Amino acid sequence: MAFVNTLKQWDEAVACFERGDSAAALGTFLDIQEKNSKIFFNIGCLHLINKNLDAAEKALDRCIGKDEHLAVAFFQRGLTFYKKERFEESFADFQHAFKELRGNQLIDYQPLGLRYKLYACEVLHNMALAHAQLGQWEKAKENLLTALNLRTEAKLSHIDRGLECILKQKLFEPVKVPAKVLFKPNKNYVAELEKKDYLGKAKVVSSIVFQDEFSGFAPLQPQVNLASDISVAPHRALEGEPHTVLFEFVPETSDELAVVPGNIVFVLNKGSDNWASVIFNERRGLVPYNFLERLEITLSSKQDQVHFYCQYSSCQSEEFSDPSLCVVKVHFTYTIAICMVPGLPYTTTLEKIGNKLGLPATAITLSYAQIDSGKKVIDENTRMEDVWSCVHNGRLTLWCDLKEGVSEQLQSQTHLMALHSYESSTPEDLEFHQGDTILLLSKVNEDWFEGQCNGKIGIFPASFVEEVPMKD
Repeated sequence: MAFVNTLKQWDEAVACFERGDSAAALGTFLDIQEKNSKIFFNIGCLHLINKNLDAAEKALDRCIGKDEHLAVAFFQRGLTFYKKERFEESFADFQHAFKELRGNQLIDYQPLGLRYKLYACEVLHNMALAHAQLGQWEKAKENLLTALNLRTEAKLSHIDRGLECILKQKLFEPVKVPAKVLFKPNKNYVAELEKKDYLGKAKVVSSIVFQDEFSGFAPLQPQVNLASDISVAPHRALEGEPHTVLFEFVPETSDELAVVPGNIVFVLNKGSDNWASVIFNERRGLVPYNFLERLEITLSSKQDQVHFYCQYSSCQSEEFSDPSLCVVKVHFTYTIAICMVPGLPYTTTLEKIGNKLGLPATAITLSYAQIDSGKKVIDENTRMEDVWSCVHNGRLTLWCDLKEGVSEQLQSQTHLMALHSYESSTPEDLEFHQGDTILLLSKVNEDWFEGQCNGKIGIFPASFVEEVPMKD
């Protein structure tokens, strides 16, 4: 319950702040018993708004103590030290923020709940200003010249103005985090605070897999034995292309549709004026197309700790035009879809599915089904030609089970499911796609995890995943 209470108070505090009641927001944040790094960051920002620099410094100290890799926290504390005219400490924090950028030109904190981009060139801009305050004009010049090389957008023209001031040995204003931005709690978690009918009155029902016993957007039902009940499900195409909403859109006319980040809409058509006609919650309307991003869909629902993940990936296009690939649907404690080349040998097939599930190939057993003989176990003696002969319309269904003696060992392991795709920006990052299963190796801190996926190990944002319960 502690997490739920934290989430409720965090969401309430942000709502107060957005209504313009900063005092109530600060009071609510301070009342939270279990504060994470993002909440301490928000407290520090509110103290800065109130010009309480000592309290802001203490809050940002606690924030960094919770997450030593949060670059924006070092940047904000550097600004606090700058306002307190502690320029050496200010420079050290700006330098640490630059280090935590890890060679990237920017960090976009939007996926973590903060609508702010921290640019490397702006961190260098502030480092130069700290040097200037210390009378180190040459070092300030070097910082700004480097900042010019890292500048990615024309709107960052203050870098030029800063260099002009340094050449004249004049001071300038530092780049600041906007006063109106705070870390917001994960929208998916907030949505779970109240019971909602996420399925609504679904009308779009489709089966994309031949002989699949589950079809469409509906509550999960117990899976039947395909060997005893094999039937061909009717096929109806999904109406429109699935897209995810990136930005909130507030309609101004009756023809437009209100959406918020994270909503999944189906685009019916896109006009030359960059407006898209979409369907969302049985309503049709117009949304700016640049507010959307075509994305694979993961449908996640729980019933007795059973998961179903329906993935529309790049290999599952509407027409599936590549004849050299097929979609293999694998039923485990949840269901995955993976593109494979028909005819692969047993060991390769097993390894690919094991990597997708985040499990060693030695821990799982695969099965397939034939109309005339029912479900059969696949092993090293199986004729893979018989397995691949079951491909129909570019699709194949398999079943996966844990081997005896492995289940208890895996119960102690934590598996995560990727809610969003994550692209690696450094060699230390773990890249994965929406719907992938990740084996949790360790928790670096409350915001970053270390895990294994597709045979690779690295770190990734905790907000990009959710825990997957293993089958008893």
